[in-house]
Amino acid sequence: MAETIEKPIGLTAKPTRSQEFYDEVKRKFAEERDLRLSYRPEGTAQYTSDLEGELAKYEVDPYAGEVKPREAINDTVECLFIGGGFSALLTSARLREYGVESIRIVERGADVGGTWYWNRYPGVACDVVAYDYLPLLDELDYVPKNHYSRGPEIFAHCQAIAKKYNLYELAVFNTTVTSTTWNAEEQMWHIATDRGDRMKARFVICANGTLSKPKLAKIKGLETFKGHSFHTSRWDYAYTKPDLSGLEHKVVGIIGTGATAVQAIPGLGAAAKELYVFQRTPSSIDIRDDWPTDPNWARRLRPGWQAKRRAAAKMEPQLTEAQKIKQAAMSHEEKIKRQENANIEAMMKIHQRIDSIVKDKATAEALKPWYMLMCKRPCFHNDYLPTFNRPNVHLVDTHGKGITEINEKGPVFEGKQYELDVLIYATGFEVQKTGIYNQIKGEKGLELNDKYREGIRTLLGIHSQGYPNLFIMGGYQASFQFNLTDMLQAQGDHIAACIDYARRHGYQAIDATPEAEEWWVQEVIEHRGKTTRNQDCTPGYYNFEGEFQRRQDGNYNGGFFQYCNHLNEVRERMESNFAFTHKPLSSS
Repeated sequence: MAETIEKPIGLTAKPTRSQEFYDEVKRKFAEERDLRLSYRPEGTAQYTSDLEGELAKYEVDPYAGEVKPREAINDTVECLFIGGGFSALLTSARLREYGVESIRIVERGADVGGTWYWNRYPGVACDVVAYDYLPLLDELDYVPKNHYSRGPEIFAHCQAIAKKYNLYELAVFNTTVTSTTWNAEEQMWHIATDRGDRMKARFVICANGTLSKPKLAKIKGLETFKGHSFHTSRWDYAYTKPDLSGLEHKVVGIIGTGATAVQAIPGLGAAAKELYVFQRTPSSIDIRDDWPTDPNWARRLRPGWQAKRRAAAKMEPQLTEAQKIKQAAMSHEEKIKRQENANIEAMMKIHQRIDSIVKDKATAEALKPWYMLMCKRPCFHNDYLPTFNRPNVHLVDTHGKGITEINEKGPVFEGKQYELDVLIYATGFEVQKTGIYNQIKGEKGLELNDKYREGIRTLLGIHSQGYPNLFIMGGYQASFQFNLTDMLQAQGDHIAACIDYARRHGYQAIDATPEAEEWWVQEVIEHRGKTTRNQDCTPGYYNFEGEFQRRQDGNYNGGFFQYCNHLNEVRERMESNFAFTHKPLSSS
């Protein structure tokens, strides 16, 4: 999975047709959405991430090798990160700058990297410009090799960050945190793992990632398939071979056509004897404008060049006076209509590109997405659509229904059997779930997800009242950014500043106040639900597969500029009784 996305240029397209045209397209969008909802009314329950028993093999780490036994750890650290991806690396780098020495990463995988450790499928790359996506380029004096970085380069960059900031020394790999419990008497977190560890930490940062736990669609007979199968985040190169030559005489099937599949399918189509692509809903596919980094441009870069790019990303969009006057004169309804019409124009360009590339007309029609751009994650690839011109590649369009049956030979759709040698699941991950494998119990023993049951409640998406010294990264009620590392860097800077503040002022613990938490919940609610876009969209992980959502159970939609202002505002009010309560070091 390419972890984040770049804002599609097509959203700047100007409406040029009659309103009747746009209204008719919107009706088509609604029909397609309703069709999918009628097939899968259960929403997120159509998937499972409880990969146990027969399904346990889909979560086994194929990259770790033999996991060696070790003694259980029973010690205390100052800062403990649950997860070893960019969230942990960025925040740790800032903590080191504040002089924090005792930092431990506890990671389920065998190395740092997070999504870039797990996702090593053929063609894996990031869809955000590398000079913006790869963090700490100034600090590491590194310039990415290409305009868009491939997975191996990003993984190596993660390792380089860990080495520079000496994060391997206390790190614990091949280890899953199973419980994180606040001990009020000690004012410390007690952490248990699946390796028998009993660690303590003053500060805990949940850095398990926005998309990290693989999930499978609930398909009748899934476990009965006698061929080979695996999830894309656990790619089996022992079977496929690194160059995919192991598929030369194999009939391959892949379920899913999201961001991961879009990157993997061109390689599979080129290597396999036959490839069957099972599609429920097509992705939008735009041009990927990539090139090697110009060495002369890289040579002329001055120290701080990436910091300037990141600062620009936080800036509020600047409008001319004429633009401000024009916007002020429009009603809310007119603004929404203009945005929708421009969005439809962008999607029509996607359709036109499909028609210009895909030769078979029926296949071209099946590949056309019928929903607003950004309802589902936009994809960028130059070889995905041409792959369907290969005689050995077959699109099985289920038109919203999805595969509902698998037997020992392979998938069955509308009575037709597809006999496969290998079946690959590109079915995605749990989304923005805090804790994933971990029970988090705060004051009074309340589990965090039990607190969230009646509605998510946080301060800035980072703090939750009743969970002192606990920080959550990449979770709900935070800002959503196309370049995820921009948001993670902002959160990491905030968390490191909070920890530094507590250490400098002699506080054992800080906790969000109920007043601050309520203020933020209302901020989230105020900036969500201003349009019907969420319920109008076709089902996908952006809208909980079409499920009803409470307005507070999502991201903060007030914009990244304003979110960063709120981060600064809360830090400025650290000593006030509004933002945090404080427990001195001498407090029992």
